[in-house]
Amino acid sequence: MKQLLTIFTFESYHPLFNVVKLFNNVSKLALIASSIFLYSCSSGQQGPEAPPPPTLPVVSVNTGQQTVYQEYPAAIEGITNVEIRPQVSGTLDAIYVDEGAKVRKGQPLFKINGRPYQEQLNQALANLHAAEAALVNAEIEVEKKTRLVNNKVLADFQLKTAEAARNVARANLEQAKASVGTAKINLGYTLITAPVDGYIGRLLKKQGSLVGPADAQALTELSDIHEIHVYFALGENDFVDFKNNYEGATLEEKLKKLPPINLVLSDQTVYTQAGKIDMVDGQFDKNTGAITLRATFANEAGLLRSGNTGKVRLGKKHGKVLLVPQMATLEMQDKIFVYTVNDSNKVTKQPIQVIGKNGATYLVKSGLKDGDHIVYKGMDLLQDGQLIKPHEISPDSLHLTAYNH
Repeated sequence: MKQLLTIFTFESYHPLFNVVKLFNNVSKLALIASSIFLYSCSSGQQGPEAPPPPTLPVVSVNTGQQTVYQEYPAAIEGITNVEIRPQVSGTLDAIYVDEGAKVRKGQPLFKINGRPYQEQLNQALANLHAAEAALVNAEIEVEKKTRLVNNKVLADFQLKTAEAARNVARANLEQAKASVGTAKINLGYTLITAPVDGYIGRLLKKQGSLVGPADAQALTELSDIHEIHVYFALGENDFVDFKNNYEGATLEEKLKKLPPINLVLSDQTVYTQAGKIDMVDGQFDKNTGAITLRATFANEAGLLRSGNTGKVRLGKKHGKVLLVPQMATLEMQDKIFVYTVNDSNKVTKQPIQVIGKNGATYLVKSGLKDGDHIVYKGMDLLQDGQLIKPHEISPDSLHLTAYNH
């Protein structure tokens, strides 16, 4: 017991013991610090691990013949548009049709009060009868004086006078017949009929209105729309391309060989019936520098009316061109680039020459070749020579179409 107490007292109060204990603690701390330093130095020599290459969609481009469709604003008119105007003046007694009605050729449309014209016809008929009677008297007079001249009773000049009077009577009869014909025509004009099949436009005059040939406004307009004419214009360069794109020695031969064309309506739907270009204007417009063409479309259902608008879609064939998605390109300083991918999965920034454009696709003439792979998305952060992990996309899944606007 006494020995233990002596040891405890020595460990607690002897200065040498505290020095030894402190030395041991410092040694342990130095060993830990050395270990941390060595580990840090070892880690610093290896550096952080490099990030994996980005996975990007890649699509192949192929050479082939493509048809680009160019759209041109167009005006639609019925094959016949007729202003219905009165040929005689009078009060509009009756209107037999309503606005928008479909009518047939010869169907009554309007009736003008015909009583004044009936009286004119009666007067002309009376004049005709009087002229007929005058001619009979003149012929009798000629016959009588002919006998007297033959019997040497009258001089020859008296017979000639009677013959001249007979000729005047004949002329008066012809004039009377013409007056009757004119009166009948004017009376017939009081009933206005449809000159062609078609649809009635707005009725600009009401029953009871006073109408006449000199009126500024027509009674209505009648449109024959079983076929429609679609007019559009081509600039000089487009017209040259248009002519060069089709076979034929003359423009008439080219028109005969033109394929059917489509009409895009104002709601961007395509009209169900295809049309045919059948007319090219004789000269360019001096003000616009464009030439007008006309296409004809069937319209048996009457879905299109005069005054509609739309766009004519013309096809232009391109041989040995590449279709490149516009999304796979970059535009910098009026130049267009793509990122091609080589066999080592490294990308290269490549300029391309575009000869046509549509809403989703570029037509490329040079800068790429058949079978090249290009990055489809994610080009903004790419650099020349960067390594990527390509993810192949089928070109068919992109639904590339060629429509120029």
